Amino acid sequence: MQTYFATVAQGIEELAAQELTNLGAQAVKTEYCGVSFQGDRQLLYKVNLWSRLAFRVLVQIKKVKAFTAKELYRGVQSIDWSEYLAPNQTIAVTCTGKNKNLNHTHFTALQVKNAIIDQQRDQFGDRSSVNVEDPDVLINAHIRDNRCTISLDSSGYSLHRRGYRPAMGKAPLKENFAAGLLDLAEWTPDLSLVDPLCGSGTFVIEAALKSLNFAPGLFHGDFGFQHWQDFDAELWQTLLNEAEYATKDQLQQPIIGQDRDQEVIQQAWTNAENCGVADHIQLACRELEQVEAPADRGVIICNPPYGHRLGADEDLGLLYKRIGDIFKQRFKGWTGYILTGNAELAKRVGLRASRRFVVYNGGLECRLLKYELY
Repeated sequence: MQTYFATVAQGIEELAAQELTNLGAQAVKTEYCGVSFQGDRQLLYKVNLWSRLAFRVLVQIKKVKAFTAKELYRGVQSIDWSEYLAPNQTIAVTCTGKNKNLNHTHFTALQVKNAIIDQQRDQFGDRSSVNVEDPDVLINAHIRDNRCTISLDSSGYSLHRRGYRPAMGKAPLKENFAAGLLDLAEWTPDLSLVDPLCGSGTFVIEAALKSLNFAPGLFHGDFGFQHWQDFDAELWQTLLNEAEYATKDQLQQPIIGQDRDQEVIQQAWTNAENCGVADHIQLACRELEQVEAPADRGVIICNPPYGHRLGADEDLGLLYKRIGDIFKQRFKGWTGYILTGNAELAKRVGLRASRRFVVYNGGLECRLLKYELY
């Protein structure tokens, strides 16, 4: 059994732990902005293919002492890198965390890289080249207190980039964050979903992908683990075939997005077409007041603009009041959700939130507010 670590957005760790458990992970434990778990190689591939919530899946190699740069260098050299890396393969090193002596991530990453290539020179008389943009092997060093966890990044690049979204609105949600919010909202494919301020369509597209049981990793052409020496191409192809076979043909319930801005609705259409859900979801250029409930129950969710200065924009206050009125008047029997980073604007909704989830959108503390609409 190998130990892995999935990095996730702050505030959705518990959801990610449940997702990993459902995928077959063992010894699942939530940590800050991530979840540690155990499993075999098949699970590693499967999580990269199916996780809707993770950013990256790290394979932990070793924890080494890292009170000083010299100690870190010696610790990294204690690993036999020939097991993971050949001199003809390119590398890159990323670093997170810091301590008193190793307080600059670029410097720390440089120590790790130097330790690896110095070992290669001694062993082979040759060394890996650095390729920051597209390395064969991506190594992660995480400093915590006086220890450093050295890991291989099996994803290669962030899993939130589904690959369907070249077109983005002004303040797009990351795809995996939107998927996490849908889970927090307890939306399931047997419920209708409406986003009356859909922007470039992230909520409705992520909902459609989940409803169609489409594995997000099918959008990725290339994962980090595919360049590793122990890559099992046959196992990977089997998992890809199973994922494609598991895809469903139609939605159970309507998924609807609308926005008053014709340009962003066009972006949403482009994104929906890129991931093959344009024929399944409904998108329209409409004013907020034109939204209608397509069923007697479901989830209405939106991410209205919230500015950064409290109470700075009276127009935004009126927008929040309009959202509250529409929730109340047109969506009886539904559950409503608003994502906002502005407590003052949230008061303008005029409805009492039954729950408030603390989440972090790109480092900004936000609330996902839940409204029971009777």
